[in-house]
Parts: sequence; structure tokens; C-alpha cells
Amino acid sequence: MEIGFRFWIEKDGKPVMGKGGYEILKAVDKFQSLSKASRELGMSYRFMWDYLRRMERTLGEKVVESERGGVEGGRTKLTPLGKKLIETYESFEKILNSVLSGVKGIVEGVESDRIVVKVESNIFSVGDIVVLSKVMR
Repeated sequence: MEIGFRFWIEKDGKPVMGKGGYEILKAVDKFQSLSKASRELGMSYRFMWDYLRRMERTLGEKVVESERGGVEGGRTKLTPLGKKLIETYESFEKILNSVLSGVKGIVEGVESDRIVVKVESNIFSVGDIVVLSKVMR
């Protein structure tokens, strides 16, 4: 048996995006094209466009900017807000994964603004935010 979770980002109690929206933004960022992103994800262009517009209405700001194209077609790229949504989603997902994976460690040092914990885990990188929830002796 495994434990799973779903979460989403909201604004004023209205959903902005969940895992699907995150995947849409990541694909648009990667391909710089909504049509290429839709093919990659196996979603209809129309569905993705409607999803992005719904996000923008809820947020009151654009998450993508599109340029109509000539010979090579148009471009769709993320706005700074679109990139921030990806960053926020990934950051929170990492925190939840660390909680669910049951990471354990030993405190090796405590200073006024710093705690050094030795853990056996490959899910952390320098600069990650870690939530400590319980001390067991």
C-alpha cells in the first residue's frame, strides 16, 4: 500500500492549477509552443488554451504570452508569473514528498540560526526548504 496526495494552488478560494496545469506550463516552457506542448501531453490544443485562460482569469494576470508566427509558426512563452507558478508547485511538491518519504536523520549541531542534520536521503539539494515536524529519541 502507498500513500498518495493531490494538491493545487488557489487564489481567493478558487483553484488556479493542479498537477495538470503544472504539466501544461512545463511543456509550454520547454517547447515555447502551445501546439507542440499539446501534442507532447496528448491534450487538445483547445483544452490547454482554455485551461490557461481560466488560470489567467482567476489570477487577474497573464501566465503566457503568445506571438503569431510566420513561416515557422507562433511562439507561446511563460510570463514571470507562469514561471513563478512552476517554481511554487515544484517547491511544495518537494516538501510533501520529503514528508511522505519519512526522511530520518540525526541532529549533529545546533547554533542560533542553523541546525545541522545528517540524513540518509538523495531527495535533497543544497538550498531546499525542509520542514522538521517531530523529534524522537
